[in-house]
Amino acid sequence: MTAVKTRFAPSPTGRMHVGNLRTALYAYLIAKHEGGSFMLRIEDTDQERYMEGAVDIIYRTLAETGLVHDEGPDKDMGCGPYVQSERNAAGIYMKYAKQLIDQGDAYYCFCDKERLEGLHRTVGGKDIAMYDKHCLSLSKEEIEANLAAGKPYVIRVNMPVEGTTYFDDEIYGRIEVENAELEDMILIKSDGYPTYNFANVVDDHLMGITHVVRGNEYLSSTPKYNYLYKCFGWEIPKYIHCPLITNEEGAKLSKRSGHSSYEDLVEQGFVKDAIVNFVALLGWSPEGDREIFSLPELVEVFDYHRINKSPSVFDMTKLRWMNGEYLKAMDEDAFFERAKPYLEKALGPDMDAKAVAKMVKTRISVFPEITDMVSFFAELPDYDTEMYVHKKSKSTKESALEVLTEVLPLLEKQEDFSNDALFALLSGYASGKEYKVNKVMWPIRCAVSGRETTPGGATELMAVLGKEESIRRIALGIEKLQA
Repeated sequence: MTAVKTRFAPSPTGRMHVGNLRTALYAYLIAKHEGGSFMLRIEDTDQERYMEGAVDIIYRTLAETGLVHDEGPDKDMGCGPYVQSERNAAGIYMKYAKQLIDQGDAYYCFCDKERLEGLHRTVGGKDIAMYDKHCLSLSKEEIEANLAAGKPYVIRVNMPVEGTTYFDDEIYGRIEVENAELEDMILIKSDGYPTYNFANVVDDHLMGITHVVRGNEYLSSTPKYNYLYKCFGWEIPKYIHCPLITNEEGAKLSKRSGHSSYEDLVEQGFVKDAIVNFVALLGWSPEGDREIFSLPELVEVFDYHRINKSPSVFDMTKLRWMNGEYLKAMDEDAFFERAKPYLEKALGPDMDAKAVAKMVKTRISVFPEITDMVSFFAELPDYDTEMYVHKKSKSTKESALEVLTEVLPLLEKQEDFSNDALFALLSGYASGKEYKVNKVMWPIRCAVSGRETTPGGATELMAVLGKEESIRRIALGIEKLQA
């Protein structure tokens, strides 16, 4: 049995779209689940869309997400070059295009832009632009004269005009297309570069690719690919077309959404493991209800037959939940390093950032939420005294004023301002007054934070703020309640 070999073949045109990341992930998982190999190939034949630095983005994204390729431009395992422009320079595509010409399965086309723009054909009741095989009838002498004169040309495949072409997709089943609907697609462009459609057929065969993973936007093109395989007499790989990814409104996920690329998500504070886990579930579902998987666990359970046909919705709420789960499980030191830039924006210079990091770790879904969540440490916000009224703790403005007034001198005498010591002091006060602890802690938390919701309790907040600042804020709270 042939070993499974998949490839990820991105075009270096910018940041890696979530759909491309999913293609890379599924190709990696299919190969690794079967103990096969995963190859990287750079498809840079569209020179107009090539972006400087985009190849580095591809390498960096694959490395960060753990999708380590076994073979590629930096790991030649005998199938190189792995960059299509280099393969083109070596004459690989022209060699196979000329083989098709010699077989009568392709031909030179010298038609100019004006003529091509005037071509239309009615297919299935629709008026579509389609080439009319005009240059297929050129004599050998005419072709040679045109070539000798340096006349611009493309090379087209000679598609049959009758009958049907079909292919079997692993997800969508058998798909059949009328040959009359299939244009004589261009194999070699006028600039000498191959089209995407031709280059990837040649490369997939020469590089031994057994399973081709790609988005379902290529479903309609696949019969053309299979016709080329048939012309060459090559074995056809298995096709796995992935469903469309849409936004929450049902439209195709685009750059305008603000979270369409891997780098967008990283910049928004999502961690790479959560992104990979989430992307794996965009169109694939495991057995059972489990949703949190590490990459090695995904390799173990991934069955591509469970990929869905219907579009998959990029649910930002679910991603935020999943990211929060990863943050909760993160090592405390690693979490602190990632949280530190956000903490530094919101904390005073002498405050214990590590203590605050512990407070927020289980309360955030993405790192940028930290800044607003802890901003009260640096500056007490203005607040309404209605906040002191709290049914659950049975706090009223009157009881709050009493508590703050009575605990202030206790805190002024307190030398140990650690969380444990403060909790012992205030619990003792509550017990002496026959209050529930919450009735004491609520007004103190309001006074020192100016917030109803905080990442930590009253004593944790005071331990970070320090004695002087905590006392200042409680005194201010008393003034507000007396006003």
